[in-house]
Amino acid sequence: MKKSCCSFDGNKFDLIIVGGGINGVGIARDAAGRGLKVLLCEQDDLGSHTSSSSSKLIHGGFRYLEQYEFGLVSKALAEREVLLRSAPHIISPVRFVMPHVDSLRPVWLIRIGLFLYDHLDFGKRKLLPSSRVVKLAQHPAGAPLKSGFIKGFVFSDACVDDSRLVVLNAMDAKERGATILTRTKCVSTRRTSTSWFAILRDLKTGEEQEVEANCLVNAAGAWVNKFICDQAALKPQQNTRLIKGSHIVVKKLFEHNYSYAFQHTDGRIIFVCPWEQDFTLIGTTDVEFSGDIGEIKISNDEVNYLCDSINQYFDQQIQLGDVVWSYAGVRPLLDDESSDLSGVTRDYKLEIDTDGAPMMSIYGGKITTYRKLAEDALTKLKSVIDIKQSNWTNRDAPLPGGDIKDADFSGFLSDFQKQFPWLPDELAHRYARNYGTRAQQVLGRAKSLNDLGEDIGDGLYAAELDYLINNEWALTEEDILWRRSKLGLSIGPVAISNLNSWLKDRKLEGMIDVRAHGEPVSA
Repeated sequence: MKKSCCSFDGNKFDLIIVGGGINGVGIARDAAGRGLKVLLCEQDDLGSHTSSSSSKLIHGGFRYLEQYEFGLVSKALAEREVLLRSAPHIISPVRFVMPHVDSLRPVWLIRIGLFLYDHLDFGKRKLLPSSRVVKLAQHPAGAPLKSGFIKGFVFSDACVDDSRLVVLNAMDAKERGATILTRTKCVSTRRTSTSWFAILRDLKTGEEQEVEANCLVNAAGAWVNKFICDQAALKPQQNTRLIKGSHIVVKKLFEHNYSYAFQHTDGRIIFVCPWEQDFTLIGTTDVEFSGDIGEIKISNDEVNYLCDSINQYFDQQIQLGDVVWSYAGVRPLLDDESSDLSGVTRDYKLEIDTDGAPMMSIYGGKITTYRKLAEDALTKLKSVIDIKQSNWTNRDAPLPGGDIKDADFSGFLSDFQKQFPWLPDELAHRYARNYGTRAQQVLGRAKSLNDLGEDIGDGLYAAELDYLINNEWALTEEDILWRRSKLGLSIGPVAISNLNSWLKDRKLEGMIDVRAHGEPVSA
């Protein structure tokens, strides 16, 4: 039975969305844009689990072609262009170089794959150049490599600040009317023939409230089936497979701006990307996971695997002691009974249970296709709820800060630096990259560094902290240093102490995350 989509007062909503990862906030944004009254609750911080533990790429999935996932690759390739235009401040084009190793994949196979990679988007690629073959001795990417690598294949994808992508979707959803509640757990639900009733607990205060909605959306990610069993008291319709992916960060291994796609002897592709000016990001692994989802850490075996994989290619060798930071996340993939973990599908499935008020559960997916997933979810929800603005699409709507002409970040940065010449170049670049056109809101009426308020240290000022707390749901040191920025890689102990004192003065120091986002690795 369809339920009328209209505005309600008080605690009545069209959709309650459980889960503040990329799929949850993407659906919230799309639904709010279509005029639905939406509430999203997340028990931790936005994007604090799988969505902030990705390879930081918006990519078509070149290696998925070997699993004949042509539909998924086509969908992802088309999304690259959409996302590049919607958020050019946090999403940037990147050129990958794959050195050829004939014993792993023959030239003809890679050429066919790259031809498909260039054309499976059916002409939608406008911003990214096509693939080509290069002689590594004459290419910048060849300099750090061991001798013996003669030929390389160059192709395009994009890199993204994944945790900021989550936050920007939540911001846009809120600005379109959605209610976004972080540190708020859905502790139980009750279903009738026409409504879902959910008890929400504010984990900051312990207070509980009951809310009602026509439809419940389960976007709990790795917890999708646990939520169905524990909070909804139902039986899951799909099996998930939890695959851990881990990454390491080391000091910068090369000076150029190209990234690498290295072929490992086990058939996997390892990405090696310049990251945050002074570092190199390396990942990822595929390991079956069956432990506590809230306690995920990289193992030394995974670190050694990643080090060994790139030591086959670079002159400069690395080992466990060179790792300055690491992170790991669990990907909740659809269980297709594949014996090859890297071959488990990265596509998604949307299940609707209509035995009473409808509940949609989100299975699988990848960060690149989150917007299309959200669009598909709302299309599917049309069968169970009335949606007034069904023709609205988030395809052409920029994310907050992304309204940059022609998606030209370099031009925007140049204009921004001219507008605020008193900002040091490094700080101007970070503000422009993090906040895009919203950077002016961070700066307010400031005309000098002194106008930015208390100097926390290492490029962090009170004006930015106020913006993050008032606009981006930031509460803790980890929110600020790892998910709203990556200052945690470079900030010193004095500035961290100052930040904690600043938060304590504002009575925010008690908001402790359930999970540490990442950590140094020690031998």
